[in-house]
Amino acid sequence: MNFQKLVKQAQAMQAGMAQVQARLAQELFTAETGGGKVKATANGAGELVSLSIDPAVVDPQDVDFLQTLVLKAAQDALKRAKDTAENEMRKMTGGFGFPM
Repeated sequence: MNFQKLVKQAQAMQAGMAQVQARLAQELFTAETGGGKVKATANGAGELVSLSIDPAVVDPQDVDFLQTLVLKAAQDALKRAKDTAENEMRKMTGGFGFPM
């Protein structure tokens, strides 16, 4: 195989990956817990961008419950973002295991 052709293919893949990453950074992934009382939203860059808590679940006597709801919603939103990003990158790389 021609080395220059291989380099051009790698550069094209890198450019495509950059485009996918930029698009994913704009995409939002929301997860809910507590019957929708706690909502967390992350972007495709893996950043938590918003958190919404219904005052009805705020109980000063049970802070642990609220913390659990918030943590679970945030983890789920971030996992959705990560899984989507990994799937998109896998498509770009033809299944090669490049790290994110």
